[in-house]
Amino acid sequence: MLRSTYLHSPSSLSLLNRHRLSLASAPAIGLQSSMNGSGSSEQLVTTTRGCIRHISTSAYGHGTQENVLEDGLNEQNAAADVVHTVDVEASRAPETTESFKILSGQAHPLGASEVENGINFAIFSRHASTVTLCLLLPGSDRTKGKVEDGEMVELRLDPNINRTGDIWHICIEDLPRSGVLYGYRMDGPKDWQKGHRFDSSIVLIDPYAKFIEGRRFFGDTNHKLSKLLGTYDFDSPTFDWGDDKHPNILERDLIIYEMNVRAFTMDESSGLDTDIRGSYLGLIEKIPHLLELGVNAVELLPVFEFDEMEFQRFPNPRDHMINTWGYSTVNFFAPMSRYASCGGGPIKASQEFKRMVKALHNAGIEVILDVVYNHTNEGDDENPYTTSFRGIDNKVYYMVDFSNGGKFMNFSGCGNTLNCNHPVVMELVLDSLRYWVTEYHVDGFRFDLASVLCRGTDGSPLNAPPLVRVSFVSDKAPCAVALLCLQKLNHVLSTLVKVLQLGLAIAKDAVLSKCKIIAEPWDCGGLYLVGKFPNWDRWAEWNGMYRDDVRRFIKGDCGMKAAFATRMAGSGDLYRVNQRKPYHSINFVIAHDGFTLYDLVSYNVKHNEANGEGGRDGSNDNHSWNCGFEGETTDANVISLRSRQMKNFHMALMISQGTPMMLMGDEYGHTRFGNNNSYGHDSVINNFQWKQV
Repeated sequence: MLRSTYLHSPSSLSLLNRHRLSLASAPAIGLQSSMNGSGSSEQLVTTTRGCIRHISTSAYGHGTQENVLEDGLNEQNAAADVVHTVDVEASRAPETTESFKILSGQAHPLGASEVENGINFAIFSRHASTVTLCLLLPGSDRTKGKVEDGEMVELRLDPNINRTGDIWHICIEDLPRSGVLYGYRMDGPKDWQKGHRFDSSIVLIDPYAKFIEGRRFFGDTNHKLSKLLGTYDFDSPTFDWGDDKHPNILERDLIIYEMNVRAFTMDESSGLDTDIRGSYLGLIEKIPHLLELGVNAVELLPVFEFDEMEFQRFPNPRDHMINTWGYSTVNFFAPMSRYASCGGGPIKASQEFKRMVKALHNAGIEVILDVVYNHTNEGDDENPYTTSFRGIDNKVYYMVDFSNGGKFMNFSGCGNTLNCNHPVVMELVLDSLRYWVTEYHVDGFRFDLASVLCRGTDGSPLNAPPLVRVSFVSDKAPCAVALLCLQKLNHVLSTLVKVLQLGLAIAKDAVLSKCKIIAEPWDCGGLYLVGKFPNWDRWAEWNGMYRDDVRRFIKGDCGMKAAFATRMAGSGDLYRVNQRKPYHSINFVIAHDGFTLYDLVSYNVKHNEANGEGGRDGSNDNHSWNCGFEGETTDANVISLRSRQMKNFHMALMISQGTPMMLMGDEYGHTRFGNNNSYGHDSVINNFQWKQV
């Protein structure tokens, strides 16, 4: 069986036209070819730290023949198999030598996985023509991370050997079990009108990477690593969950506290040691406050790895801001590494996230994650930032408008829209959700802009979207490859696909069936599904109509009595009609979007000047009332009225039929000084003020 690998550093490519090099001139790199027990060939590649290297190999098990490279890879072809080796000495002396055996690998599971004596790498890309695995080995200068610096080892995969269907794979024996950073280069069609965005100059993050390594400290502008990269860890001991159990709080008894991990304890007033402020461990220290409030579930703003520095990519009016909310997902499996204590990195972040979940469970508090499966951090074509999906297979991962020159559809308001109901993307989402339940013991999910999940691959709304249905009401998700094959058959089989999905929808999913699942039932494309989100008696909804009607009634708008009574009684007009219960209505007056409770009674209009968007961002429809004075005041009457209004809102929320949700800081009257879109402020604007509690 043919097995071929290509190991190279593009920094050496410019030298190939100027140097006559041969295997004999490269004693620092050894290459051996042999036959394994299955009859397929293996290769042993020995690399020396400090050398820029380019190896192109092809082995059939018949032996090797040295060839001289000249004039840009012109080979003296011979009948026997050929091995090409180029070694260009770097400026510094070699330090260490490692030997790795290269195998073809296996297509499952996706991501980096441990196999006997090695690490298997597998990644999906249907349209890529060239895939290269890039490795940054332990001991490399991590402040470089750029290929031109000569630190990255690259293995080009042979499509005849390292590809099964649409999965590219390779196995490397004797590779360290931790500490290796990795990514991929991919090349393919350059036709943007057909949805492709391949760029082989970029090292891409594996969508199935379980940890992301990058800057160690939140908002660190001095970080020199040029790219975020995936990593793995098969050395750390298994986390001791002890007797941890899901609290399994009945939906009708749930009281949700929406919060941001970093902002909750980042302020000096938290009284915590600086090493744990703004971290998962910092949250643990404040569990007594949550218990005193009486909440039994926390809904964490995004904790998947995100890029808080997205506004620093190029000069723009927002380049002074840092994304503290986290709605800029880089990867759907990795916990936010910069929420680790003391700059501990991704492995420590994973362990501390588990400690946080375990501590919350021990206190009887469930953990619900705010998940962002509607878009990623990669922007659009006007402001692109290719880090992963865009460069791996843009046409598959994103909704593309082929009638408009292959441009991105933007139902998220963030430049791109994840193609959620494509079978491959659907399986990615399902794998991610199950991973967070099994690996991190979370109790539920709140889906940001969930109406995106109800759109087909062409952006049109679906009555029974496969992802929404199969994710939470089926015995198991359909295999993405199987579904894809069915969809490629003739029109007659389309009925069979629908029947298959309907049959799977009858039973409950073994992993996700006990999870709380909450939809934000709208998107930025106008698909407003409050009371109409496809539910199968499973999905709860953020009730935006509750928010608006309660605000208007307590504000004093005319004609709101009936609507207010309906909301207080469980919004039967929205949920009884489709046989759902009042607890399927997540009642809220305040959420992270919009005014805080204090600002709702202190400002008539938004004051978002600090955001740098000229007042274009944030809603203008707030149903707020400043009680007679705009902003801060010393008027005792205004202050007293505002206090009473806040109590009115709290009282209405807690006695309404349905599931109440309150925002972190509203218990003491936190102000963002009239900013109703404070996603980019890592400051007192968002940080919990403990002295006011």
